[in-house]
Amino acid sequence: MKSLFNILTLLLLAGISGAQDINFSQFYELPLLRNPALAGIYKGDIRVTSAYRNQWQSVPVRYQTQGLGVETKFGVGANSDDYISLGVQLTNDVAGDGRLGKTQVLPMLAYHKLISYNRNMYLTAGFIGGAVSQRYDPTRLRFDDQFVNGAYSPTNPTFQSSTNTNITYWDAAFGLSLSSDFGYNNRFFIGAAYFHFNEPKVAFSALNDIRLNQKFVLNGGISLATSEYDYLTLYGDFFTQGGNAQIQGGAIFKHLIFEDADDESVAFSFGGFYRWNDAFIPLVKLDYYKWGMGVTYDVNTSKLRPASQFRGGVEVTLSFKSYLNIRNSSSEKFRCPIPFW
Repeated sequence: MKSLFNILTLLLLAGISGAQDINFSQFYELPLLRNPALAGIYKGDIRVTSAYRNQWQSVPVRYQTQGLGVETKFGVGANSDDYISLGVQLTNDVAGDGRLGKTQVLPMLAYHKLISYNRNMYLTAGFIGGAVSQRYDPTRLRFDDQFVNGAYSPTNPTFQSSTNTNITYWDAAFGLSLSSDFGYNNRFFIGAAYFHFNEPKVAFSALNDIRLNQKFVLNGGISLATSEYDYLTLYGDFFTQGGNAQIQGGAIFKHLIFEDADDESVAFSFGGFYRWNDAFIPLVKLDYYKWGMGVTYDVNTSKLRPASQFRGGVEVTLSFKSYLNIRNSSSEKFRCPIPFW
């Protein structure tokens, strides 16, 4: 007979050994989850992005994930082209029959240092960290002693007890990035980040010393102007955690339908991404002035595809970007930060 905490330990180890933190298919829309040093690379003083993901609808155990990222940026002084980004990343994730869930509240700070006037090149250092709440619902779990003569009934008594169904721990990450213009209206960025460097304890029982494995991430992206109204953007990430590695990347083609004097535009984008040995992800997106909406769908290509029938999950993002009427607005800066998303 398995004890409750042994079951939960197996669940936690399965999640950790799978090297999967919360990861959205539209990962480029939530840069703070990729690398806190990717903050601030957008047109405007404030950026808000929400995301909703509903995965594995075709199998009994599904995942539902929500995210909300808020960023703002401002110049450090009248005689400097450096700027600072502040923000917060919120996520909520619920999975499985036991409703194993995690909620994160992670404030962020990044400093952007201009290192080349000729190429509009910035070196950025970013930090993100805060509280994480982890929980489960023991009433949804089934135990061996609830099966009588081979039949299960929730009314059958169990000797398993749960004394701690919710824990809170502190998590943190930091990163570096380099972003720059090159050629005519082209830009790129590269970055690296180190997540869970404090290796927080994530076990529900004090008797089990289960730690969240450290994660190392490499990021890259390049945006190319293929014409006056068209752009091709490539994104890619490589990360390793707990002895496992993952690669994700792809391309987005963007066509400007209209652009006004304030750099606000109407644009349509489409493209596709691939998570290695996991899913192919087609994308469509509409940008309408300050608002943007993207939709993706995971076409499952992993070993689960016989059960999933290639169905993964739908994901929707909604974003808002704008300038603020403040003294240190980036719209008033001589060196405007490089827009990328």
